[in-house]
Amino acid sequence: MSCCKNNKNEKKKTNILFFGIDSLRRDHMSLYGYKRQTTPNITKYLLDGVVFDNCFSPSVPTTPGYSSMMSGLDIFSTDVVALRHQGDLAPGVKMLSEILEENGYNTTCVGFEGNVGGRGYQKYLNFSGWGADRDDGKAHKAENMNDVAIPELDRLAKIYKEEDKPFFLFLRHMDPHSPYLPPHPFSKMFYQGDEFDPANKSLKECYEFKPFRDYFLSWFPAGCTDAEYIIAQYDAAIAYMDTCIQNLLEKLAALNIEEETLVVFTSDHGETLNDHDCLYDHHGIYDPTLVVPFAFKLKGCKCGGKRFVDYCQLKDVTPTILDILGIDTGIKFDGRNLMELVKGNAIKQEPEMYITEATWMRKHGWRTPEWKMITALEPDFHFKPETELYNLIDDPDENNNIADKEPEVVKFLTQRMNDFIAKREKETGRTNPMITNAAKWNGFGKAFESSEEAYNSMHIGDPEEAQRLQAKLAEIGVDIK
Repeated sequence: MSCCKNNKNEKKKTNILFFGIDSLRRDHMSLYGYKRQTTPNITKYLLDGVVFDNCFSPSVPTTPGYSSMMSGLDIFSTDVVALRHQGDLAPGVKMLSEILEENGYNTTCVGFEGNVGGRGYQKYLNFSGWGADRDDGKAHKAENMNDVAIPELDRLAKIYKEEDKPFFLFLRHMDPHSPYLPPHPFSKMFYQGDEFDPANKSLKECYEFKPFRDYFLSWFPAGCTDAEYIIAQYDAAIAYMDTCIQNLLEKLAALNIEEETLVVFTSDHGETLNDHDCLYDHHGIYDPTLVVPFAFKLKGCKCGGKRFVDYCQLKDVTPTILDILGIDTGIKFDGRNLMELVKGNAIKQEPEMYITEATWMRKHGWRTPEWKMITALEPDFHFKPETELYNLIDDPDENNNIADKEPEVVKFLTQRMNDFIAKREKETGRTNPMITNAAKWNGFGKAFESSEEAYNSMHIGDPEEAQRLQAKLAEIGVDIK
């Protein structure tokens, strides 16, 4: 029996309420010491839970992130690295939803239909989780989620009580994903300045970056000039979501199934804000995009109230959950069962990791506790250098590229990375998907040959709407250039 089994109804199977929150960077959660109170309800709830302080999503963005999280495998095993992934997962891959169905679970997914990372559920429900959805011009994403998720939780709980059939309810919250449009009063919760100050030029780079400019103009307040306002909206969206999540946690308690329900919190990747030119998005394999939460709680669990600083990755999530549930699949996971740590046992440490991205740029690299090396596999639309090297001890914000000053470190890390790639290719019998996706990842059918080509090809947003907004700004004398 797992140490996370409590003494109430030991013969009953444990349910799962899984918060798979999109674009939630760990260092903007008060659960992890952030200066703003963005997650007070989650923090309070997890006081007697288990929290991992150094969880990473090494392969961004959404599709590879969730594919790894829900399979317990890395990108070599899933064969998934790109946002615009074509086809299914690699043959033989089994998702957590499919494993649980085989073990008698009802499985429901809210908000993640049509992506291979969300494959295998019996039931899919959707909600409005993108832009402004009401007359106030704000995005009530988490309220919309609750409108769908709470009745479904009611339904699943009723079946559990009457038929002894456990459930797996996966919720993909979208609040930290742009556009950041938290409702009032959250929108002013962390900002009391003048977001329209004409002397403030901190958003000038956003308005000049052609690939994303139209998108920014579609949801930034017309005339907004202050980057700190946009960052405050990201934080406020998290705080708003945290409040709505409390409604779900309260509902779980009201249903009297807290002691039979494992509650999990994690994210597919983090988010870059005004960082590294990767503006208000989740590309670039800098740490803001890689750092994610991982925490769980089963009320009454004998192992609660613990935090761990050991490095872990999204591939560790599924093996850990299955151990708590007492399910032995016989699958050889790439991820580790972190319950061994919780039980006080030694576990193989993995402080180094292969990192990848195939969202708006195709890059890979190698991260250790001291060093981060990033290598471009083709020219990118930010015109960045082919190789970047950062000393994470001296330069934790990764602002000083010292690749030219430390060629031996670059050589050493490159060899570490290449040795790992060769090992995984041999073990899986497949070429690194970062290579096989060269002509597919960007949607254009070929790799970019220059940064200029990438810059002029990649685009998000409505240009016609952006032109109308630009004209409106010009009328009121706001120069966004």
